[in-house]
Amino acid sequence: MANLVLCLNLLSTWYMVGLIWMVQCVHYPLFAKVSAENYVAYQQLHERYITPVVGVPMLIEIVTAMLLLNFVPKGVPVAWVWTALILLIVAWLSTAFLQVPCHSKLNIAFDDVVHRRLVNTNWIRTVSWTARGILVAWFVFGSRT
Repeated sequence: MANLVLCLNLLSTWYMVGLIWMVQCVHYPLFAKVSAENYVAYQQLHERYITPVVGVPMLIEIVTAMLLLNFVPKGVPVAWVWTALILLIVAWLSTAFLQVPCHSKLNIAFDDVVHRRLVNTNWIRTVSWTARGILVAWFVFGSRT
């Protein structure tokens, strides 16, 4: 069970690392290139299509991150497992309190200030997930040496 939890956590975390970098560097910047007359429809489709792409992996990641507290990998200090969980909580809180409100405003109309806030605050998630990915990879590969 412990190996399954760790494997699912590693896979879901690195899925999110790759996804968040694509969103940060490609997807969010392209919002500004959508024409004003098509923007609201585009934004609404973005939300509808992105939810299943991120929802399931995020749920797998948070559940397995919490389970890792009960299945601490051999050679990994429990404080590092907590650190990885805290990094994930930071990403979730950023999503809930920074990115979701920006998307809600952008659902009404494109606003350059809100768009810049979305791109700039998304760095919180990008850095958190990347740091978490490195840490979880160390749980699997580095702690065994």
